[in-house]
Formats: sequence, C-alpha cells, structure tokens
Amino acid sequence: MADKTKKTWDATRLPALTGRTAVVTGANSGIGLTAADALARAGAHVVFAVRDLERGRAAAATVRGSTEVRRLDLADLSSVREFADAWQGRPLDLLINNAGVMMLPQQRTADGFEMQFGTNHLGHFALTNLLLPYVTDRVVTVSSGAHRWFGARIRFEDLNWTSDYDPNRAYAQSKLANLLFTLELQRRLTESGSPVRALAAHPGYAATNLQSHAGSPVMRAFMKIGNRFFAQDDRAGALPTLYAATQDLPGASYVGPDGLGEMRGAPTLVGRTTAASDAGVARRLWTVSEELTGVSWPVGEMGGMGEVDQVGRLAAER
Repeated sequence: MADKTKKTWDATRLPALTGRTAVVTGANSGIGLTAADALARAGAHVVFAVRDLERGRAAAATVRGSTEVRRLDLADLSSVREFADAWQGRPLDLLINNAGVMMLPQQRTADGFEMQFGTNHLGHFALTNLLLPYVTDRVVTVSSGAHRWFGARIRFEDLNWTSDYDPNRAYAQSKLANLLFTLELQRRLTESGSPVRALAAHPGYAATNLQSHAGSPVMRAFMKIGNRFFAQDDRAGALPTLYAATQDLPGASYVGPDGLGEMRGAPTLVGRTTAASDAGVARRLWTVSEELTGVSWPVGEMGGMGEVDQVGRLAAER
C-alpha cells in the first residue's frame, strides 16, 4: 500500500544552493521567473538571461535572493556569443534552457532560421556549447509534451519550413529537438568522462503568458479557457525543471508531472516517443546544428554510443 503520509515534492524541498550559480534563460516571466525565484530563495546566485533588460530587471526585483540580469536574445546568434563571451570563465553550476516561443506565425530569426526551431533549439544549442567549459553540474532543457504531436519528426529536408509551414508542427519539431539535443549532449558528456549531466523537463499544462502569443486568435481564446479551468499554475509548472536541476537523476532523464496525461501533478521521471529516443537522429541533428550555428562541441570528438542509448530506449518504453 502506498504511503499516504509521504509529502509531495515541491520547491520547499530544494536543497541548499548557497554558493552556486544558475543561468535561467527567459527568466523574466512564467516558469522561468518562478524557477529563478525558487533557486534564489534556496541560496543560488541566479542570472536572468533575458531579451528585454528592463523587463528582466523588473522581474529580478520581485525575487528575494542574489540575482543579476544579462541580455540574451536566443533568436540572434551574435547575442548568444556576446553573452557567452562576457561570462569570462566564471564557474556555472546550473544552465537552465527555459526560454521559448510557441506556435508563432511564420517568422525568421536574425540569422534566417524558422523562429521556433531557431529560438527553442538552435539558440540554446549554441549557448550550451559556448558555456559548457564552465558548467560544473548540469544542463536542464525545457521541452514539452508537444514533442508527441502529429508524429513529430526532424524535417532535415526543410528544417526552416520554407514550404507548407504549420506553426503547430514547427513547434512540435522544436520541442522534439530539445529532447534529441539532451540525448546527444549526455552521450558526449559520458564519452568525455565529464561529471556534468544533461537532463530535460516539461511543465505539463501550465498557465503562462507563452500561450498568449501562440497560434491564431481562435487558438489563443481556446488556450485562455484551458488556462483558467484546466491548467496548473506556473509554480507547479516549474517543479519538473527544479526537480531536474537539483535531484540526483541519471543523465538524459526526462522529468514531467505525474498526473493523467502528464498534464499536471508532482514531478517524476516520464517517458518520451521513440522519435525522441533515436540516437542516430540525435547525432545527425547535432551535426546539422553545428553547421547552422557555427558552434561546435567544445570538449573534442568522442566515439562510441555509451549508456545513454540504453537510457533513451528505456525511456521510450515507459
């Protein structure tokens, strides 16, 4: 019989993080702000990596703890490089790749990439590799249950959706890319002998301002209703990210809510699609991402598959 006295995991159970440094992308609102607040309250020094400095400073002012605000536009690789160059070798315990855009009308990044793929995947891919020499503990990348939508796949033949653009499918591709990136990043870390871990998380159905910019007016109206009556709040939505960032979990783990359909609930290890566990596709995506961003793996080329492939296969079977 289950122990009904066991306390559900929440932010009050975070370990002491005094002396640790965390970068949270998109920390000016929603899940990013909630996660940043919880980390700061636990003692970490939290860097708000945000596109809008004024909004970032306003958000940081609401947080009790040690913070700083730095500009980062993930839709502009020159901004990503500037952020990384300014880091100047400081140790970085936690990199939380949280920022994202969702179901936008067709747009391009400053470098000409489809906006969702360019921001959600390529921007974080470049940032992670540029900061990785300084990371001491782990990288957490926020994906989504949307990686399951429409039989999502990586459209290597047209990553930038130059034809047949569909904002929902493009979003699903970007979230699938987040999981494949995590899988291949962990493989490389394992093969290099690094103690750093790569993990992914998703918030379930969380009410944030991300949906307010998503899709058509009809879709936004539908999401507004869903946010009001069905979604969990951003504090609950941030728990999988916080759990992945602080608990002793295997590399390449994926954390989400434990409720029905992974829509809400306490954080736990969750499964992913077979497509999100394909080590060969993950390697190919990594190579293409290096070519597109001009940013390469900083630790050197590593061979072999390692245990992460087993992790991926087991996750797909969950």
